[in-house]
Parts: sequence; structure tokens; C-alpha cells
Amino acid sequence: MAFIKEESEDVKIEETFTVKQEDLQEQTDLIEENEESKEEEHHVKIEEKTHLQTDGILKRKDNKRFTCTQCGKSFKRKGYLKIHMMIHTGEKPFTCTQCAKSFSCSSHLNQHIRIHTGEKPFTCTQCGKSFSQSSHLNLHMRIHTGEKPFTCTQCGKSFNCSSNFYQHMRIHTGEKPFTCTQCGKSFNCSSNLYQHMRIHTGEKPFTCTQCGKSFSQSSSLYIHMRIHTG
Repeated sequence: MAFIKEESEDVKIEETFTVKQEDLQEQTDLIEENEESKEEEHHVKIEEKTHLQTDGILKRKDNKRFTCTQCGKSFKRKGYLKIHMMIHTGEKPFTCTQCAKSFSCSSHLNQHIRIHTGEKPFTCTQCGKSFSQSSHLNLHMRIHTGEKPFTCTQCGKSFNCSSNFYQHMRIHTGEKPFTCTQCGKSFNCSSNLYQHMRIHTGEKPFTCTQCGKSFSQSSSLYIHMRIHTG
């Protein structure tokens, strides 16, 4: 049903933000592996002009690798390390002219700009669905291939994306990192906190098209709809 799909999309978006926070190291890996050399040279030139305060924590390793003294991660170019260091410094020199949101590297800004332009240049060859980022297309392709590369070492269950894997792992660890600022209750995933907050805000975004009654959760609306459908 349409209202179920709506909440599912909200949850996916919410989980995506969570993953971005959890996978900062993975993001820098993608920068090193996927950024084109011309784009990277552009980053380096800009970053050198902005006089980033990171030179004091850079060091050369084996004349080939540059190593971060904060976390030990190493890179083949000084430019990659400077981009990585922004994770530690919090520096975000690339700003969107549409909404003023800032980013640590220009490639992330370019991806963000597509939200405003609506551009979706990455298209699935199987079903024709388009995406604004290649990573989103790669994730989508696993629906067609059935690939589930993230496997739990505790129970062997596999997942097609890291966000679902991380959420699952909290079942084993008992971790509940998402805490309600109103009552202190904690949750193992951000979507559950998001739903819980409606208790405090009184928000009821799911409305019955038959009688106009509203609900805080799609599952409650689904149960209610049986009154009308029999």
C-alpha cells in the first residue's frame, strides 16, 4: 500500500544519514579508490590555497604512503590524506550556493547539487530506474543479483547493505546508540527513534483516505484500513 511505501522511504533516508556517520572511514576509502586523478589534483590545489592546519599531523611512510597520525590510516597521495584529515578537523570548505550546506570535498558537493537539479545520471540496465549517485545504483543492483556481501560473524546472516548489517549487529551487542532527548529511552536504530519521537510531538503523518483519521505509524493505519476493506 502507498502509505507503507512512504514510511519505508523515510526510514531508508534516515538510515542513510546514520550510515554516513558510521562509515566515515569507508567514505575516505571510496575517495582514494574512485576519485579521478584530475579531480584529486583539483582538490589538492584548492586545499593548499586554503592553508589547512593539517601539515603538522602528516607524515611520510616508506617514501610511498602518507599516514594519518590520528587514526593510523595511510594513503598513496598527500592530497588523499588532506581530504581524510577533514574527518578529524571537521573542516568543510565546499559550500552549496543553494542551501549553504558544506562538505569536506568537492565530489560530495557535486553529488549534493543533484538534489537541487534533480539530475539522476546513473541508470539501472535491468529495470531502468535512475539514481543521483553511483553508490546508490550499485546498492540497487544487488536486488537483481541477489548479492549479500555483509555477513554477521555471530549468526551467519547476510545483508545486501551495510546499514542493515550494522543494525543487525546491535541485536548481538545490545548497543542502543539513538536516545530520545525527551524521556531518555534508547533504540538500536534511528528509524525507531524517529517513530518514537511522534509520541512526544503528537505528529500523525499517516491519514486514512476513507475517513480522515490519522496515525503516528503506518502499521496502525494498515490495521485501521481493515475496518473499511473488511
